[in-house]
Amino acid sequence: MNMTLPSTRTMMMGGASLAVLTLAVVTTQHLRQEPLPLVDAALQSSLDGAPVGGAELRQEAPLDRQGMPADALQRLDGVTLVPPPAPSTEIAPSADAGGSGQTVGRTNGVPLSKREMPPAPEVQVSPSLSEASPSMAPGAEVTIRQRHAAPSRLSVLPAVRVAPSDTAPLLETDREAPALPLYEDTGRDQFEEIEPNQIKLAAEEPVSTFSIDVDTASYSFMRAAVTNGVLPQKNAVRIEELINYFPYDYAGPESRETPFRANVAVMPTPWNEGTRLMRIGIKGYDLTPDEKPRSNLVFLLDTSGSMNAPNKLPLLINSFRMLVDSLDPEDTVSIVVYAGSAGTVLEPTRVSEKSKVLGALQRLRAGGSTAGGEGIRQAYQLAEASFDKDGVNRVILATDGDFNVGIQNREELSSFIERKRESGVFLSVLGFGRGNYNDALMQTLAQNGNGQAAYIDTLSEARKVLVEEASSALFPIAKDVKIQVEFNPATIAEYRLIGYETRLLSREDFNNDAIDAGEIGSGHTVTALYEITPVASDARLVDTLRYGDADAAAPAGNASDEYAFVKIRYKQPDADESQLITQPVTPENEIDPTVSGAIEARFAASVAAFGQLLRGGRYTQQFSYEDVIDLANGARGDDPFGYRAEFVNLVRLARSAAALEPQRR
Repeated sequence: MNMTLPSTRTMMMGGASLAVLTLAVVTTQHLRQEPLPLVDAALQSSLDGAPVGGAELRQEAPLDRQGMPADALQRLDGVTLVPPPAPSTEIAPSADAGGSGQTVGRTNGVPLSKREMPPAPEVQVSPSLSEASPSMAPGAEVTIRQRHAAPSRLSVLPAVRVAPSDTAPLLETDREAPALPLYEDTGRDQFEEIEPNQIKLAAEEPVSTFSIDVDTASYSFMRAAVTNGVLPQKNAVRIEELINYFPYDYAGPESRETPFRANVAVMPTPWNEGTRLMRIGIKGYDLTPDEKPRSNLVFLLDTSGSMNAPNKLPLLINSFRMLVDSLDPEDTVSIVVYAGSAGTVLEPTRVSEKSKVLGALQRLRAGGSTAGGEGIRQAYQLAEASFDKDGVNRVILATDGDFNVGIQNREELSSFIERKRESGVFLSVLGFGRGNYNDALMQTLAQNGNGQAAYIDTLSEARKVLVEEASSALFPIAKDVKIQVEFNPATIAEYRLIGYETRLLSREDFNNDAIDAGEIGSGHTVTALYEITPVASDARLVDTLRYGDADAAAPAGNASDEYAFVKIRYKQPDADESQLITQPVTPENEIDPTVSGAIEARFAASVAAFGQLLRGGRYTQQFSYEDVIDLANGARGDDPFGYRAEFVNLVRLARSAAALEPQRR
């Protein structure tokens, strides 16, 4: 009681220090007895399904032979396929740390500095994945634990996934388990450069030759761009694909022996009163259900990291589910997937075992690089192993075209597919996604594989291509179909083929059966348009030569009034020699554009005008988007699926669309 104040303070501080020292010793001893579990211990506990430290581990799926959840992860040659992620925070070795084990954060793929890192309890992880556990395979789902204030209490943190083997080591935490960020890109779409067809003089170059085209990829890509408020780049607009996106009511052939019938009409050009539009329409024979052969289909599906977006792999899976639902029980389906490497997910399986096929599709996840070339090789190998000599044998490739591992050269891939085409296995291509879409590669593969190229931007488009038009997409009735038009210089001064720039052929190619051309499927319609200028028209763009021969050569026979002579060559699907169909074009083929019978020609003209406007409107005079809308509205006709009504709306959207898509941030 007689102690001074300084002495009292000294004793109190000494007692406090002694208490802190005692607590530190006890805590240290306790920690030595109960070491903090590292990743490998947590992994072992989660695989065993046993609770650790009182924490309850939920097991939502049965375990496979290795003890991993059977439907949690799908692996292929070291590549982890995981579902699209929710916003997540990653913990990864810092590149600036020099391998010291320091960590930096990453939210939705954006690095966070140490000051920007959200506050979180301290987590202990191994500084190197290779040191965590020799049994930890890439792609394993593991759980790490956090020690709270009470040293005896452990709680389960969000799941951690090991990154795919073909990427840098990375640990990611996420409450919903997906690890890979959604793939986003802008401005890296690749299209073949197109030089628009020029005006030709009938007196100098009277013959025009091209391969027919039934692809529709350009239209749906254009729709995806315009719907997002931006105009597509000019090279993305292939006018013939816009025109042929729509079915037309043409008269068809009466029997399969003549696989299609040509329909020719001539009418005034909507955008130029001084010229005429000559429309060549082809209608393929529509197979009855009893006539349709069995299908041996190999789905070649891109499951690489660039497919990890809502409009890519999830849309792909749902699209192929619809296709499977439309197939017959005796049809055969196989599935090959590729990411960093390629492999077979489903061996040839009858559609009667639909649950097995759909289950294989539903388990697909995205991750890794893109070994597309190896996937193509394995898909053809599988198609040939299950070849049906009495059926249709086809590989259906679904991808964004971003091949970045293995064979990437277009010429090398197209040569391989061209050789395989002779085996009777055809290739069709379905494109997905924007921002990194390689259309140039897709077109090359489809054209050399005797198949159709389509672009899937919505489930409605998937239904159109794979369900409503499945017969035309899967069952060919004619192959190597070529068109050659000879114009009569006595009646036609100039002509211009609208579109088909990537399908042009040399004049001598028409009679050469070794030259590949387009394919027509069951019930397909194909449309081609020429803008032609009569000799007496004031709309001629090329002056007559002062010193040239003013008199055109006289046409052969009694054909002085003919505008042109149309020739079509084709082969039966299983034949090597072509057959010929011919038809003259005369004033009798002219139609009044105001009558109801001209609806199909007027609507095709409205689509052609829109395509030309998207490419700059070099030959459309003062024709505007409003004129396209008026022309299309007056020619919508019978529109059971609303395709033509949708087209009119797209033209309206194009009027205010931006010329360039903004960079995503």
